[in-house]
Amino acid sequence: MASFSLANLIDGALHAPLGGAYLDVYEPATGKVFAHCPDSDARDVEAAVAAARRAAPAWAALPIAERARCLQRLADAVEGHLDDLAGDESRDTGKPVALARRVDIPRAVANLRFFAEAIAQWSSEAHVDARATNYTLRQPLGVAGCISPWNLPLYLFTWKIAPALAAGNTVVAKPSEITPLTAFRLSELAIECGLPAGVLNIVHGLGPKVGKAIVEHPEVKAVSFTGSTRTGAAIAAAAARQFKKVSLEMGGKNPAIVFADADLSDANLDTIVRSGFSNQGEICLCGSRLLVERSIYDDFKRRYLARVQALRVGDPDDEATDLGALVSKPHFDKVMACIARAREEGGTLLAGGRAVEVPGRCAGGWFVAPTVIEGLPQDGATNREEIFGPVVTLIPFDSEDQAVEIANGTDYGLAASLWTRDIARVQRVSARIDFGIVWVNCWMLRDLRTPFGGTKQSGMGREGGVDALRFFTEAKNVCVAH
Repeated sequence: MASFSLANLIDGALHAPLGGAYLDVYEPATGKVFAHCPDSDARDVEAAVAAARRAAPAWAALPIAERARCLQRLADAVEGHLDDLAGDESRDTGKPVALARRVDIPRAVANLRFFAEAIAQWSSEAHVDARATNYTLRQPLGVAGCISPWNLPLYLFTWKIAPALAAGNTVVAKPSEITPLTAFRLSELAIECGLPAGVLNIVHGLGPKVGKAIVEHPEVKAVSFTGSTRTGAAIAAAAARQFKKVSLEMGGKNPAIVFADADLSDANLDTIVRSGFSNQGEICLCGSRLLVERSIYDDFKRRYLARVQALRVGDPDDEATDLGALVSKPHFDKVMACIARAREEGGTLLAGGRAVEVPGRCAGGWFVAPTVIEGLPQDGATNREEIFGPVVTLIPFDSEDQAVEIANGTDYGLAASLWTRDIARVQRVSARIDFGIVWVNCWMLRDLRTPFGGTKQSGMGREGGVDALRFFTEAKNVCVAH
């Protein structure tokens, strides 16, 4: 299939980058270029911000119900193209098409529908006493900047865009240049469903050019970012100079803590395996450190490894594939280097640890076997730094206190899962571990009303529910004397 060129969405129409430059977009499963993404720059961002500023007053003035209807129409359009978008997402990221069809695209639809409904139900606050009535206005900021990552492209793109638009802001958004295809498709659908011009603008390109221009533009009043901790720190520093609102969702080095009294049914064990290897381990919420109480360690390891070794790595188009390709050659090289480093740190490979050759059309793809390593020092790089690939470390512990100490022994604090039947332990450990999300006897069971985000180097602020709506609005107190 011949390659094709994507375009920016600016002021309700598709535009080529002003500089005329493009970036190659690779299909991870084949290692071949299949599209060309605009290599935009500050001029394209300036045009997008100008369009968003022009559209902002009318969009903010629309009745809430009308804004909600616009989001619902966009959700209908995404849902109506679910199979096509799942194929695009798989081609762009290397993930199994079955996963994109089951999770990624339905979640994008859910994001749009949730915030369309949430804004209509969001109540203001009022405080009344004998002297006065105080009430709070939540007013849109104007132009919001949304920057999303490559691992869950449409899923996380809509997670940011939907609350910003619902709250009455216009948006200038940048998807990852590594996986731009479904953001481009969303541009087409936004035009098709009649979203007003300038309300949503999508500018493709590199972070140091497009992302930086969005963050530093004085008319962009808030920036919501998901990506690496290093980039997040740079965004926070740049935004601080303008006293700009920032929400940062960054990396994770998440523990799954299995106590001896856990219900290790086949279904729960399958969930624990999935928590480490779903989406090739390229999810910031993956449980990449698996802590197991020593009294059950050997039996757990035997059952766990049998399931890991049964995972199928292969062509993302194959419905039987469990793990597809890693997203890019540089990321493939990074993950393989991390596995080599784990060996140097004294780790024992229990499964995987190698590249996988998939025959046929995927012979040039970037595949890695699901990898399990034990015997690593807790303070070593493998157990402290995010790998973001199909790599899980097994760590035994002897007591609840030791489990908490190991879990907290990283600079990240995004998510953890606890596996135990003891509700008192659940309450104790959940309070003591330094993570923004704690799943108990489950993983990735998401309620979109709840606050989402982490501590330490995993981020700043919270997304989801009213937290997202608060972020994308400015609170104003109005005091009326009696």
